[in-house]
Amino acid sequence: MSDLSRRQFGKQAIAAGLATALGATRVQGANDRIRLGFIGLGNRGDQVLDGFLEHRDAEVVAICDLHQPYLDFASRKIGGNPRQFKDYRRLLEVKDIDAVAICTPDHWHTLMSIQACEAGKDIYVEKPLSLVVAEGRKIVEAARRHQRVAQVGLMRRSSPVMKEAVDLLRSGGIGKITAIRSFHIQNEWPNGIGNPPDSEPPAGLDWDGWLGPAPKVPYNRNRAFYRFRWFYDYSGGQITNFGAHYLDFSHWALGADAPLAVTAMGGKLAVHDNREIPDTAEVIWTYPGGTLVIFSQYNTNASPADRRGSTIEVRGAEGTMFLDWNGYEVIPEAVCEVDFPASTPLDRTVDDPWMKRRHTMIKATKVEGKDGTPLHARNFLDCVRSRKACHCDIETGHRSTCATLIADVALKTKSYLEWDAREECFTNNSAANKYLRYEYRPPYRFPS
Repeated sequence: MSDLSRRQFGKQAIAAGLATALGATRVQGANDRIRLGFIGLGNRGDQVLDGFLEHRDAEVVAICDLHQPYLDFASRKIGGNPRQFKDYRRLLEVKDIDAVAICTPDHWHTLMSIQACEAGKDIYVEKPLSLVVAEGRKIVEAARRHQRVAQVGLMRRSSPVMKEAVDLLRSGGIGKITAIRSFHIQNEWPNGIGNPPDSEPPAGLDWDGWLGPAPKVPYNRNRAFYRFRWFYDYSGGQITNFGAHYLDFSHWALGADAPLAVTAMGGKLAVHDNREIPDTAEVIWTYPGGTLVIFSQYNTNASPADRRGSTIEVRGAEGTMFLDWNGYEVIPEAVCEVDFPASTPLDRTVDDPWMKRRHTMIKATKVEGKDGTPLHARNFLDCVRSRKACHCDIETGHRSTCATLIADVALKTKSYLEWDAREECFTNNSAANKYLRYEYRPPYRFPS
């Protein structure tokens, strides 16, 4: 694949950018369809495609993937013979595409997003937004500079039931929030993803093109397709994959956009495979107001009894909220409005007022909702028309992604790191700042 520098591609895309920028007004009409291009159609890309296909005003006219079976599968699902591309730059040159959905491995998000903005396309980008912090900031700058509508695929932001949960929390519905804990629990013991040897790539797969700006390494089937998430060259692992969802909800619930500090411990403690990311980890962030946010990754299928199968639990002084992908439950806490009981058996009596006046202050609640992906796609389509900010605007998605990216830095450096969200750097460990960006493999160039 030839040089993909921003400057070189920008020269090629000027005409397309002007035409598509004007096209932003074309989709204002209520009966007009929004013409979409899809880049990356494996796994999550296929799920996002389903979310967009639910909406009659979304017309997928072009698709791009390096793997021909994915292109053929998507074409059958879409119908109407969408144009197929192996090189995403050719898709971005199509003048009448209004917006693109980017659902590739994380290490490709930045170049594709920036070049799509330069070509005048609005962008829907899957999470995690970027592989390193500096990349995410470059995407934000490009979207703002080219006045593009941009949605990051943290779809809880478009779920009415999740908004209801956030409104309850931010109104003090469970009292002061002291901790938010999230879980990724998956038993992969003992062999995990295995130890396949390096080999030749499958016929028709452009391995060099798949690697893109990442370091050149031999093909290994564990590095491609979904299993790329187990290697740091392409992903931050489950801390950034599922963690981006959990930290985004935590930010939303707290009314915050960045932690004050982070620390992490973990490693490959259970499985025997060729992965790089941990199978077991604990991450702790501190947030303004004294709240701890915690991500726990365990190599087990057993869940703590009080979790009710939830992925997030929000601990408040008056109750606990348990959340899964499609709903939430509030369990009241029994509290007492008098002093805590006496500290020794000799001081306690049967008339101890603390024992008699213990009660709940809130009501138990259980609410169910729907999956957020189609709703998130709907919000993006509406914003392409209105030019308003999306539910998970590019800055919001970047901030939520950053929290998880710096957690991986804490894990790699075995550090407690203090975070300056304004300057986007660590203030107590200058050596750790080198992990906030990386040098692309030539001929690719880090965005300037």
